Amino acid sequence: MDALLNSPVLEMLKDPILYKGLWLGLVLTLEIAGLSIVLSFMFGTILGSMRYSALPVISHIATVYIEFIRNLPTLLLILVSYFVLGLPAMWAATIGLTIYTSAIIAEIIRGGLNSVPPGQWEAARSQGMSFIQSMRYVVLPPAVVKMIPAIVSQFVTVIKDSSFAMAIGAYELMFKGTILAAKYWRPSQIITIYLIISLVYFLINFAISMVARRLQTKLSIGRGSIGN
Repeated sequence: MDALLNSPVLEMLKDPILYKGLWLGLVLTLEIAGLSIVLSFMFGTILGSMRYSALPVISHIATVYIEFIRNLPTLLLILVSYFVLGLPAMWAATIGLTIYTSAIIAEIIRGGLNSVPPGQWEAARSQGMSFIQSMRYVVLPPAVVKMIPAIVSQFVTVIKDSSFAMAIGAYELMFKGTILAAKYWRPSQIITIYLIISLVYFLINFAISMVARRLQTKLSIGRGSIGN
C-alpha cells in the first residue's frame, strides 16, 4: 500500500503544476481551433459558393485556390505563416489552419449545393430573388443540413491538427504535455500525461460530434429524410 501511495504517477497527479500546465495548453488549443473553425466556415462558404457559381471567372478563381491549397500539407502553411509572414505563433497556427480548412470546407459546401434539386432554384427565381437571396433563404438552409456530418468531421480534424502549432513554439496542449513529460521524466508518468491529453481530445471531439448530431436531427425535422 505504501508503495502505491508513493508511486511516481500518484506523486505527479498530486502536483498542481501538472493541471495548470495542461489547462494553459488546452486554453490555447481551443483558441487556435475555435478561431480557425469560425474563419474557415466563413471563407469556406464564400469559396464554395464562388466555385458553384455559374460565372466562369469567379468559379475558376475559386477552383484554382481550392485545388492548390488542399494539396498542401497543413504544417507547411503554418510554417509559411510563421516564418514568411512573421506572425506570432498563435496567429500563424490559426491562419495556417484557416487557409487549409477553408479549402476543404469549400468543397463540402459545393457538394452540398450540388445536392439541392434544381426545382428549388427555379422556385426562388420565380419569386424574383437574386442569386444571393436564393442562396441565403432557399438553397443553403437545406444544403447545410446535409453538410453537417462532413463539416463537423473537418472541425474535429482542426482541433487535432492544432497540435502542429508546437512546431513553431506555440504552447498548446501537446507542447505543454511534452514540456511536462520532460519534468516528470519517469516512463509511467510520461505515459499518464499523454493518456490524459488523449482523453481531453476525445472528450472535446466527442462532445462536438454529439451536439452536431442533435443539431442535424433538429434541423432536419420538417425537411424530410436527410439526403433526399
